[in-house]
Amino acid sequence: MTELHQIVKRMLVTEKSTLEKDEKNKYYFEVDRRANKIEIRKAVERLLKVTVDDVHVINIKGKKKRTGRIIGKRRDWKKAVVTLAQGNTIDIYHGV
Repeated sequence: MTELHQIVKRMLVTEKSTLEKDEKNKYYFEVDRRANKIEIRKAVERLLKVTVDDVHVINIKGKKKRTGRIIGKRRDWKKAVVTLAQGNTIDIYHGV
């Protein structure tokens, strides 16, 4: 994977992620399913110009959904929890 914006798809902003951002300097991202921790670390550091301390990765299985008789499935995806070094922050509400 060469494109950085293909590795880090979007930042996840939830109640839990907002609390962890404030307390533990952790940020949540949806990342490409094929990306590994090293690629995620490099992409976040280059795109957001911060120093990353740690990366945790979680594979999320898609839920089964049903509409009448038709049973479908949401897509599987990967979530990364990135811990930044002391003094580094990401402005998640920039431009809002």
